[in-house]
Amino acid sequence: MSSLFIKKKGNTKPDKKAESGAGTKRKAPANGEGKGRTKKMTSRLNEEISSDSEPESPAVEKKARVQEDEEIEETAQEKKLRLAKLYLEQLKEEEEEKAEVEDFEKDLIAGRLQEDVLEQRGKLQRFVAKDYQPPDIADIRLLRGHQLPITCLVISPDDKQVFSAAKDCSIIKWDVETGKKLHTIPGGRKGTEDRHVGHTAHILCMAISSDGKYLATGDRNKLIMIWEAAPCKHLYTFTGHRDAVSGLSFRKGTHQLYSASHDRSIKVWNVDENAYVETLFGHQDVITGLDSLSRERCVTTGGRDRTVRVWKIAEESQLVFNGHEGSIDCIQLINEEHMVTGADDGSIAVWSVGKKKPLVTVKQAHGCHGDGGLEQPYWISSVAALQNSDTLASGSNNSKVQLWKCGEGFRNLKPLFSIPLTGFVNSLKFSNSGNFLVAGVGQEHRLGRWWRIKEAKNGLYIIPLKKQNSEQDVTNGK
Repeated sequence: MSSLFIKKKGNTKPDKKAESGAGTKRKAPANGEGKGRTKKMTSRLNEEISSDSEPESPAVEKKARVQEDEEIEETAQEKKLRLAKLYLEQLKEEEEEKAEVEDFEKDLIAGRLQEDVLEQRGKLQRFVAKDYQPPDIADIRLLRGHQLPITCLVISPDDKQVFSAAKDCSIIKWDVETGKKLHTIPGGRKGTEDRHVGHTAHILCMAISSDGKYLATGDRNKLIMIWEAAPCKHLYTFTGHRDAVSGLSFRKGTHQLYSASHDRSIKVWNVDENAYVETLFGHQDVITGLDSLSRERCVTTGGRDRTVRVWKIAEESQLVFNGHEGSIDCIQLINEEHMVTGADDGSIAVWSVGKKKPLVTVKQAHGCHGDGGLEQPYWISSVAALQNSDTLASGSNNSKVQLWKCGEGFRNLKPLFSIPLTGFVNSLKFSNSGNFLVAGVGQEHRLGRWWRIKEAKNGLYIIPLKKQNSEQDVTNGK
């Protein structure tokens, strides 16, 4: 029985488990070869299982493909919709930006029109004084070319050139950026009037037209000379005053010229036609200063008659203002309704054409000089105003130029800072941009030889005005 059982067992196929476990013992594989085979078998088994898990039905596969096609078709529609939305949003943004630009331009135009209206009414006041800072002394440039004290100066409308005149009867055209002379009209000796093209006596005043075409100069010989500003070519000479010509101004936007004289009269000229128009009388003493803007009117100071007058040319009438205690020597319009004056009593006053008395007066604006008990205020020899703003400047012979800040409505005046300059500051002018101030300085006062400051230098000082970055405020003057 046992042998039969053994034979039958030998004919029977061996079981896999028995073969792998209870069969004949084999030599163990080296270096984990058995483990590697186990991993391969496990991996193959996993592949078979995943293969068996896939759907084998063709209907199921077809349904899945239809679903995928539908998903692809919906994505294309969504893409078109998304692109359409993006395009609409882009159009909307462009329209909004365009509307913003248009609104900004409208605001700019409205603001500019409002400023123009306020300027015409004489009520525009830009608050810019708070932005100015004292300049560095090293940045101030001195331009020398005149042999005698500077008496007057003007700046071209584009701020690129300065014209200056002096007691040496010469006129010099300067380049502001380089500081070089562009042209010199030399002065002539007394008695050479017939053959000399130019002045042969002290030049006291000058003016330039608002388009920069004409330059006018006046001297102690009662003459007004008209020049073509660009080439400095002499065009014609106006005669008619019976004493020294002390003030000149072109009406803004025109070639109408106003002149003032020590003969106490105001004359009106048409430069385009080389013609005299009319004469106005009223002052009781020599006229020392004159200014005008775009209205058909001018303002003058009457020296020791202590009056400021507003001349309405068309109406042939005048307004008289009183306030200073001494001789009023200089005047400048701030806007059409307000002006600043300086006198030899050391005071500076700001006026409105609607009031007979000053809105504000600063006495001893530049201090006093002299021994105790005999102190005298420094004369105010020049004033300047940055047009339609709250910034003023004044000059004397106390070795400094003083800048001032006007309050709202021009009802108060406060010192900003001072700039050291030795000599008589005979003329002051702000550039149209407000970026610099030009001072004409001499060893003597422009109207006489009462004192002499030997250490002073006759020349032009270009003073840069540094600004802080801040928004510009505009308000109505009152």
